[in-house]
Amino acid sequence: MTLRKFAGLGALLSFVMPGLAMAEEAAAPVLNSGDTAWMLTATILVLFMTIPGLALFYGGMVRSKNILSVMMQCFAITGLISVLWVIYGYSIAFDTTGMEQGVVNFNSFVGGLGKAFLAGVTPASITGPTALFPEAVFITFQMTFAIITPALIVGAFAERMKFSAMLIFMGVWFTLVYAPIAHMVWSGNGGLMWDWGVLDFAGGTVVHINAGIAGLVACLVLGKRKGFPTTPMAPHNLGYTLMGAAMLWVGWFGFNAGSAVAANGTAGMAMLVTQIATAAAALGWMFAEWITHGKPSALGIASGVVAGLVAITPAAGTVGPMGALVIGLAAGVVCFFCATTLKRKLGYDDSLDAFGVHGIGGILGAILTGVFAAPALGGFGTVTDIGAQVWIQFKGVGFTVIYTAVVTFIILKVLDAVMGLRVSEEEEAVGLDLAQHNERGYNL
Repeated sequence: MTLRKFAGLGALLSFVMPGLAMAEEAAAPVLNSGDTAWMLTATILVLFMTIPGLALFYGGMVRSKNILSVMMQCFAITGLISVLWVIYGYSIAFDTTGMEQGVVNFNSFVGGLGKAFLAGVTPASITGPTALFPEAVFITFQMTFAIITPALIVGAFAERMKFSAMLIFMGVWFTLVYAPIAHMVWSGNGGLMWDWGVLDFAGGTVVHINAGIAGLVACLVLGKRKGFPTTPMAPHNLGYTLMGAAMLWVGWFGFNAGSAVAANGTAGMAMLVTQIATAAAALGWMFAEWITHGKPSALGIASGVVAGLVAITPAAGTVGPMGALVIGLAAGVVCFFCATTLKRKLGYDDSLDAFGVHGIGGILGAILTGVFAAPALGGFGTVTDIGAQVWIQFKGVGFTVIYTAVVTFIILKVLDAVMGLRVSEEEEAVGLDLAQHNERGYNL
């Protein structure tokens, strides 16, 4: 009897075990090739925004003696942040160890080092909120955001900062400002601003307010360019700037639609509202300038394009087409006056309007996200109380502004005391291309 029982049990197991193995295999996470293909594409588009997009956009706006210095800074930042992201940046931004929803602790502000040096990441590692794709793709996608954010700051202090000081500043700023803010907003339950309910779909707070405020502090600490504002400092090649703006416009679809982290309806709507807001902002800036100054300019419409892209970024996953239209128009007009009238009245030398476009556009977009994410106004978010959500957005903006301004100021003052931030007057006069890199952008 005993042998028969074991024989029967063996027969039963031989029948059941393959079924259990198949069930386990069915339950295992499966990579989605369509989402993977889209995220690979989006990642390339976002990197394309910095090199060559931002490099050309900024390069055309400086004087000819400084074009290589600006482009060099964009390329050097791309290399530096890529390496730092792999060593510890990704871990600080996205490691969720110690986080608990509703509990404020150290890990609400900064992630741990469990993913330092990308520990445990293999070709088989997959991630994603719904459909799944390789974690390596997500790491690279977020790396491109980390790259462009400090690169944007370059526009505020262009033509006067030492290359060595710039490199150290960017490395420290990335570590103490960008990565913690990204963690607080995007890391999930337990992140400070995530738990507050701050809506930032693709980086209005993390990227644009962060970079814009840092840029304002940097240009104030470094001081004005020699001769500003009495000496003419016209852009030397607006053709480059327009090409750069076009590349940013195209690349931004990866920035915003890619932040859906799937090839789905949210990505499709993010693409649509990005186009609508950008077009509206370009026209808003153009007509505001036309009415105010008598003629529309190429630099103006290029700046309007970027203002619209910036403002729709936090809202891209939650607002509808008409909300995007309003956000874009508002961004074009408001950023125009901040980059022209406000800058002249306050007298700060934000060389390429990093604060006027990215800082102001990011703040405006973040706040209006709280309004137009509501289904009652055509949005696709879960906002039922617009006033309450706008207050949450204000809290997120206020915290980011204060944190970024204070830490950026401290970093710059320490570096200035240790190694100095500015080139000499003679180097500034001859241009940073020759003074810092011993090269010319143009050899006639």
